[in-house]
Order: sequence, then C-alpha cells, then structure tokens
Amino acid sequence: MGVVEAAHNVRVLGSGETTVVLGHGFGTDQSVWKQLLPHLVDHYRVVIYDNMGAGTTNPDYFDFDRYATLEGYAYDLLAILEEFSVDKCIYVGHSLSSMTGVIASIFRPDLFHKLILIAASPRFLNTVDYYGGFEQEEIDQLSGAMETNYKSWVSGFAPLVVGGDMDSVAVQEFSRTLFSMRPDIALSVFRTVFNFDLREYLGRVTVPCHIVQSSKDLAVPVAVAEYLHQNLGGKSVVEVMSTEGHLPQLSAPEVTIPVLLRHIQHDIVDA
Repeated sequence: MGVVEAAHNVRVLGSGETTVVLGHGFGTDQSVWKQLLPHLVDHYRVVIYDNMGAGTTNPDYFDFDRYATLEGYAYDLLAILEEFSVDKCIYVGHSLSSMTGVIASIFRPDLFHKLILIAASPRFLNTVDYYGGFEQEEIDQLSGAMETNYKSWVSGFAPLVVGGDMDSVAVQEFSRTLFSMRPDIALSVFRTVFNFDLREYLGRVTVPCHIVQSSKDLAVPVAVAEYLHQNLGGKSVVEVMSTEGHLPQLSAPEVTIPVLLRHIQHDIVDA
C-alpha cells in the first residue's frame, strides 16, 4: 500500500473504462457517498478517498499550514490520481472538494474529463458586489462557538446545514462524522473553507463543469450557482434540484442520485 493510499484511505471499486473520482466536503468522509456507490460500480472504476483531517484519517498527518488553503487539498487529489494511474477522470466533488477539483483542474486540466460540482461556492462571505450567504460576524460567531464547546456546536450546526430535525438519519450521520474529527482540526478546516476567495480563479477553468445545487441550502444560495455558471472559463451547466440542505446526497438521495448519474453519464451539449 502506497503512502498516499494509506493516508487518505483510498479505495478503488468497480470496473469500467471510465474512472469516476468522488471527493467529500467538510465534516464528512467517504461514507457520504455510500448511497451513490452501488449505482456506479457496475459501470465505472470508482476512486473514493478521505480528505486529510477527516475523522477517519490520522490526525498526526494533518499539516495546519498545508491545509490553510485549498491548494493543499488539490495537491493531495493530484497525488491520488498519480498513484492510481488515473490519466482522465470524471470528478464529483461536494462543497470543499468541489472547489478542490476546480483548483486541481487548473493545475492539470488534462486529468479531468469534467467536474460535477455539488453545493459549490467560490466564496462564502458577502462583499459589496457579491452575495455568498454569510457575513463575517456570523462566521466569527460560529468559529467562536466551535472553540467554546465543540459538541454543542455540532448539535446545532448539523441540522442547520443538512436541513431537518436532529432525529433525521442524515443529520445523525453528519453529526457522527463531525464528531469524529479532532476539534482543533475541524476549526482549522472550517476557517479555511469560510475564508477562501477563489472567484479570480474561475476564469482559468477550462474543464466542463456541471453545477448541481439544492433549491434551499443555508450554506450556498442558488445565486452562487449562477455566479459560477457565469464566471467559469469553460462550458458549464446548472441544475437546481428540489431538495433542501447542503448535503442532498445524504438527505435526499432519491432525488439527488438520479441527477448525479445523469450528469456523470451525459456531457454538456453545445447549444
């Protein structure tokens, strides 16, 4: 087992001529794809992995400086593709990993056939001329609550982000993976995610992008999906689903999985 494989718990499943790579978002791990995987493995070679810092990874490997920017995650993704001899893939990224894929595709566009971006945002903070969904004061309050009492913060944050009550399976699952993260690492990743600004990079993306978005997402307003569509350098398409929450693959798989499969199977058609 290679170093990258072991560090990221990389698994290769299924078989097929086309490789699909799945990247999870903040507070989750590769288990977030468990309802999508059975629909892929009969037709595709599927590569799944854990981002460094996920509760399933060794916290001693988490480099706070490396992962203070999304480039650290993008270099990890490229290292995984290299170790598993992936010369072209369909990359499905959720939240943090959607933008990881965007950056990796700028570095190595040859490795990506297309990107499928779920709940993607180039910037979460509002500015004078941009609506990201959050004010700085709100982020400061959330990170302060994380520092004060991580367990209490998770109990409030999970249902807000997923959309639903604390008893729902999706909220319970997101809470489980959040709890599995070491709190200081979770806080560091949270600050990285909510402070990055990748808007200036979007024009350099040449790989086709399929933007998939919930119609109601506390973390990413629908306007952000349209912003991505208008500013990405290559071809893009937006699909807004009738789902609620930031993790629709967990909370509404019956709606989300058919949409993802359609975007995996079909390329953007030129008008």
